[in-house]
Amino acid sequence: MSEAFESGMGDRVAELRLRRGMTQEQLAERAGLSVDVVRKLEQGRRKTARLSSINALAAALDTEPSHLVGQPSTFEADDAANEGLPSVLALRQAVSPVTDLLDGEADPEEPPSIEDLRAALRSTETVRREGRIGEIGVLLPSLIRDARVAAHAYTGSAGAAANSVLAVAYQVAATTLTALGKEDAAFTAMERSLVAIRRCDEPDLETLAASTLAWVLTKQGRLADAEHVALARAERIEPGFRSEPKALALWGVLLLRAATAAVRQEKHDTVTELLRLATGAAESMGEDRLVHATPFGPTNAGVARVNFLVEMEKSDEAVRAARTIPGLGSLPPTWRARFHVDRALAYSDLGKDRPAVNALLLAEADAPEWMRYHSTSRRLVEELRGRAPRRDAAVLGLADRLGLIR
Repeated sequence: MSEAFESGMGDRVAELRLRRGMTQEQLAERAGLSVDVVRKLEQGRRKTARLSSINALAAALDTEPSHLVGQPSTFEADDAANEGLPSVLALRQAVSPVTDLLDGEADPEEPPSIEDLRAALRSTETVRREGRIGEIGVLLPSLIRDARVAAHAYTGSAGAAANSVLAVAYQVAATTLTALGKEDAAFTAMERSLVAIRRCDEPDLETLAASTLAWVLTKQGRLADAEHVALARAERIEPGFRSEPKALALWGVLLLRAATAAVRQEKHDTVTELLRLATGAAESMGEDRLVHATPFGPTNAGVARVNFLVEMEKSDEAVRAARTIPGLGSLPPTWRARFHVDRALAYSDLGKDRPAVNALLLAEADAPEWMRYHSTSRRLVEELRGRAPRRDAAVLGLADRLGLIR
């Protein structure tokens, strides 16, 4: 892990504050927070903060939220697939090859078949849903290169199909790079995805791109931009009463993306309205379904509600709501893990540390590798460890597996 990842959020806040020549009081005023929050973070008495607070601090300090929370900036080598070691550099090279700046070069090999490309994409999306981030780092650069070769070589319907695979592969790259705190590279991947989308014939991919772009912008701290991107696309594709479930799902995902950006701006009325609309669409569908590896339906809408309640500091309500969500087993492992982390945050906020630890253990069981890259989980485990008895085996074991004990 990088040095930035090993140091605490409070250390990074203090370092940037001093570099900007601000007092704790000035930073608190600029971020719209209490000085007590800033003071406790810098003193290490508080390891976690609401994402809206993190975004406010990042904006006041002119940095990315990922820097403050200490996201890992590289892959963990021991999580590599058998084919080789995951590499951020290889992923960057695949997204932004230098040949594009030098008028390109002839493709050095025969293009793969469309069937092979689609199979590789399905495999990569399965790995992503399961949170095996290191394996994505191995598979994705090759997929992008192969899809680029095919997109250059084929014309007509085959060329459009190759560009469809390339567009989605770039979006997987964007989410992976964002998970590693490389939001600028992720934005480049999204630009490439949009170019590929214009060369294919799948209108749904433009909606998927808007959803992914909104997520990247949210992680950059560009919350108003993220909300605008999601809502603008949602308005264009708004379904009718007799729309197919897929159309409802695409629209609902965009509403939840917009609500995620809104809750981090503390626009709670907007969040409530967007969640109401998304829940209505989900209930019309009747069950959750995957649309390009993203789930939407009654279960995912319920999970999103719990997340928003946690962010709005309605922890009691979040815990109650979490007990009523049906069909959690239908969600991909990373979605279930995120849900359990939200439950853990709510329990921790209520001072119920044992249920919080139990929820984190469930998250780890669902997506252990994802947990090691998830900064919120790591910060919460650190905070629980600081409050736990010295020989608390469950907390110490979790901290050890997340690499927090050195």
